[in-house]
Amino acid sequence: MIRVQLPAPLRRLTKTEGIVELEISTPVTQRKLLDALELRFPMLRGTTRDQQTKKRRAYVRFFACGEDLSDASPDAVLPQAVASGKELFLIVGALAGG
Repeated sequence: MIRVQLPAPLRRLTKTEGIVELEISTPVTQRKLLDALELRFPMLRGTTRDQQTKKRRAYVRFFACGEDLSDASPDAVLPQAVASGKELFLIVGALAGG
């Protein structure tokens, strides 16, 4: 079971407490994780990645095991600690300002 921590705006959309659990077949990748998340919570389609191109939105970041995976290939295998549910996959809303 994969555990995903959502940022506050996505928690409101999903009406969850912030951590959701997903069942994903191996190998566990960002693409599979985000596909499963959008399948379970259709209201998230287009929030973390573009609906057409499936590219990550500019102000959304992905982290796992202390690493920024935002620019990693969506088909790269996620760390075993995430795949086993030991560590969280974090979706973080980036901030901009000046």
